[in-house]
Amino acid sequence: MRAKRCVRVGTRLILLLVVTVTALLAPPPPLFAAGSPVADVTVPAVGRAWPVGLRPRVLRGWEPPASVYGPGHRGVDLTAAPGTPVRAVAAGRVSFAGRVAGKGVVSVELTGTGDPPLRTTYEPVTATVEEGEEVEPGEVIGTVDAAGSHCTTTCVHWGLRRGETYLNPLWLLPPWLLHRGPSRLLPVYGTA
Repeated sequence: MRAKRCVRVGTRLILLLVVTVTALLAPPPPLFAAGSPVADVTVPAVGRAWPVGLRPRVLRGWEPPASVYGPGHRGVDLTAAPGTPVRAVAAGRVSFAGRVAGKGVVSVELTGTGDPPLRTTYEPVTATVEEGEEVEPGEVIGTVDAAGSHCTTTCVHWGLRRGETYLNPLWLLPPWLLHRGPSRLLPVYGTA
């Protein structure tokens, strides 16, 4: 009877150990909104700068619609104060700079991203670039408008499309830029 009990306890411990190791070795949960895979193989991580700031807070993530006209959020909303410079995420050509439904919008077709090319959009923005202009990563393309944001606070809506398909713009950012934390000063030890 005692031997049977020891076998049961031993079996439970081994099972607990296996479950624990499996949980510890499992990949972390996705960083993005529900229903959004970590990345799309058709979206190269060509981004070299955030559209605003160094690492803005994402107020609302990408929520792909279930159908073409279904509800969803076809981009990400990033915190940004009025007048904040808006930067091109990657190299490309300005395909539109103007107003749509009363909001300032800038669209940039990204260089070397296939056919049709990927296109980023930024709104509400007062453009400082013109249609047809070539832009480099990090180059200022406008400033955040004080009005026209659909957020409860001022924000920039950053979108990404390939043709008529909306994609998660965060996929453009490489891991070193997406996950970079704040800079920290470390002590320097010299030799005497």
